[in-house]
Amino acid sequence: MKPKKKSLSKSKLIAPIIVIAVLFLVIGIGTSYFRKSLYTVMKVPDFQLTDQNGQKISNKDMLGKVYLVEFFYSHCPTICPVMNSNMKYIMTEINRPDFGIVSISIDPTHDTPEVLKNHARMIGATSQNWHFVSGDRDYIGNLADQFDIYVGDKEDQSESLNHSGMIALVDKDGNLRCRFDENNRPVLYYSGLNYDDPEGTKTSLRGKYHPDREKLIEDIKKLLQ
Repeated sequence: MKPKKKSLSKSKLIAPIIVIAVLFLVIGIGTSYFRKSLYTVMKVPDFQLTDQNGQKISNKDMLGKVYLVEFFYSHCPTICPVMNSNMKYIMTEINRPDFGIVSISIDPTHDTPEVLKNHARMIGATSQNWHFVSGDRDYIGNLADQFDIYVGDKEDQSESLNHSGMIALVDKDGNLRCRFDENNRPVLYYSGLNYDDPEGTKTSLRGKYHPDREKLIEDIKKLLQ
């Protein structure tokens, strides 16, 4: 009978250990899932703007495509060329008919369809799915607010052409999507800028690192699967 008691006591010790091990396994799988999955931020705001070919482009036209949204202007001397360059790299890497880019000018007075068409030609944006669009400035300002991407107040001359370097990722169903950071928090938007460090903490116009560009390529491919 004594050996049986020892066997029973051992089984009582083993059971909690197994439960704890399973719990850690489930937590690990859950954490891995969140890091690999993409968060749904919200539905993309409704929009309709005119592209470089004089065509009306709306969020409904983009349904069925994974696409990026950026705010820029063609004669921007600082971050816009960097953002456009990174968008061109992504477009070249993906190169699929169900992937597109919508680049929204915040200076529609200058950026007419003709100017935007010339801009697209100058930067080598040859894809039919890359739309450089413009429209009423108040409309664009309200649209940026709905996206929650910063664009300066048009009434403030010192701020009117300031804008964020952030990029929105939209899935085929018209949902804004993003990945989770290392703390399992949604990042919401991706940076279109360059950096001096691979971690993406020091922005630089001439930086050789593009961490969010690589993340975008990875996440676009997930949504295209």
